[in-house]
Amino acid sequence: MREKSEAAQRSGSVQSVERALLLLELLGEDAEGYRLTDLSARAGLSLSTVHRLLTTLEKRHFVQFDQTDGLWHVGRKTFQVGATFAQQRNFVAPSIPFLRQLRDQTRETANLGVAVDGRMIFLAQVESREIMRAITRVGGSTPMVNSGMGKALLATYSPADVSAIISSYGMHKLTANSLTRAGDLRDDLTRIRRRGYAVDNEEFQTGLRCIAATVYGQQGEALCAISVSGLAQRLDEDRTATVGQLVAQTARALTVALGGRVPDDAPESPA
Repeated sequence: MREKSEAAQRSGSVQSVERALLLLELLGEDAEGYRLTDLSARAGLSLSTVHRLLTTLEKRHFVQFDQTDGLWHVGRKTFQVGATFAQQRNFVAPSIPFLRQLRDQTRETANLGVAVDGRMIFLAQVESREIMRAITRVGGSTPMVNSGMGKALLATYSPADVSAIISSYGMHKLTANSLTRAGDLRDDLTRIRRRGYAVDNEEFQTGLRCIAATVYGQQGEALCAISVSGLAQRLDEDRTATVGQLVAQTARALTVALGGRVPDDAPESPA
């Protein structure tokens, strides 16, 4: 009986951790915050369970409760832990002037991201000054196969590695333009290698277009990617080509600034 009890306790402890992390993930999806009832419905957990987990997290400052509007938000400790992820990547701070330059040249939002488990994680961003702008917040993520930055990195992968990404994480139809067939993705990667930049043509979110290129490390490895994202109506076909050249040139300049090396077989830089 004792062994069974201890096993149950271990199982319950893991379940509590999983549920607490789920609540953090949900709170991280919306900066406006959640009411307890809404969070309970989204998580599929009882009100009492959600309240117990939130109050525990609140004691450790991972979440916070705003008494004025009755909403729960992520807390400062969550930010501190998450910030460490970006700090481990010493290319984030040096990239900011390059992103700012891209924003000023294009008047659109400039981004920096890395690939983690088949998704692109946004590590840095310089927002457009336009009233209507494309923003995927820092810390947010998109599937590699639906992302300009993700496809820029996939264009540097071997065929076997691309197949492994597709096999492990799939190709999901998020919009009418999403690529859902491996052959279509491989054709797109061939175009990316030829022109030197990738385009997310409303494949992640309808109405938004993203243009991206790869930044390389000291050994010529794909280190990260940078992009410009904006409304598709502003980034039309002609402007996409112009912005693509700027993004590709900026990616190469950032590669040099970081002490990286563009490999000989890298996607060609547009003239």
